[in-house]
Amino acid sequence: MTSETITAAAAGTWTLGDMSVHRMGFGAMRLTGSAAFHEGTPSDRDRSIAVLRRAVELGVDHIDTAAFYFSSLRSANELINSALAPYPDDLLIAVKVGPFRDYSGEWGTSARPEDLRAHVEENLRQLGRDHLDLVYLRRMRQESIAEHFGALAELRDAGLIRHLAISGVELRHLAEAQAIAPVVSVQNKYGLDFPDPETDALLAACREQGIAFVPFFAIAGKGGSRGPSHAHDDEVRAIARAHGATPAQVRLAWTLRQGPQMLAIPGTGNPGHLAENVAAGALRLTDEEAARLDALRRRTD
Repeated sequence: MTSETITAAAAGTWTLGDMSVHRMGFGAMRLTGSAAFHEGTPSDRDRSIAVLRRAVELGVDHIDTAAFYFSSLRSANELINSALAPYPDDLLIAVKVGPFRDYSGEWGTSARPEDLRAHVEENLRQLGRDHLDLVYLRRMRQESIAEHFGALAELRDAGLIRHLAISGVELRHLAEAQAIAPVVSVQNKYGLDFPDPETDALLAACREQGIAFVPFFAIAGKGGSRGPSHAHDDEVRAIARAHGATPAQVRLAWTLRQGPQMLAIPGTGNPGHLAENVAAGALRLTDEEAARLDALRRRTD
């Protein structure tokens, strides 16, 4: 098989809330330009729409987005709506709320608990939905997330949200949220470039409790929102050569190997990269290769 014929089913499935999704999903951040937000050149609209439609054709049924994913010309939510509405019944769209950007692209004050309904309704409007499948509260440095998460729980009870999740958190925040309402997913920065004992402890808790863990920047690494880093370690390149794969595919394969609850959401505006990312779900690292990559992560600063 080639990358063009491998589908998201190769990565296996996980039940996210009450929906079964393929473990290889899609992140919408990079749909809007060569880098996230206003940092790059705005994307070609038709190409981005084609990428979304191809993703669904390849079996992607979990898309991660946010109303604050926009560049000077493009909105990720508008692209998703234009490309995919009316939405397939088996497509889960997850959004994040909390951060705020004004129309010029400048970051503003993050939401207070009473602001979150407006954040949810803006995502609903942009996506053309009457409810949101999954909403992440993105923590913005606050010590406690109880009030914010409680506000989202009220919106879930009102029928605007089906499932709740948290992002950018520590282990203590998971327990804090669970005391208010069920948490079906946690989204944090995680990858070969990010050795972090706190996040490792959080991942272990998710494994034990059967909570999905959705890492971001698994490919981009230290490039973050600016885009993927091409400074791959020799170890990653050597394993990629052994499999006839790309370094990005090796990074994704290692990520998925961290547990059945790991759900990858690599993003791209490039149709070729999309196919390669999805195909990474079929890449099976050997135990020896995984151990080499684990060791690489432990010594990464």
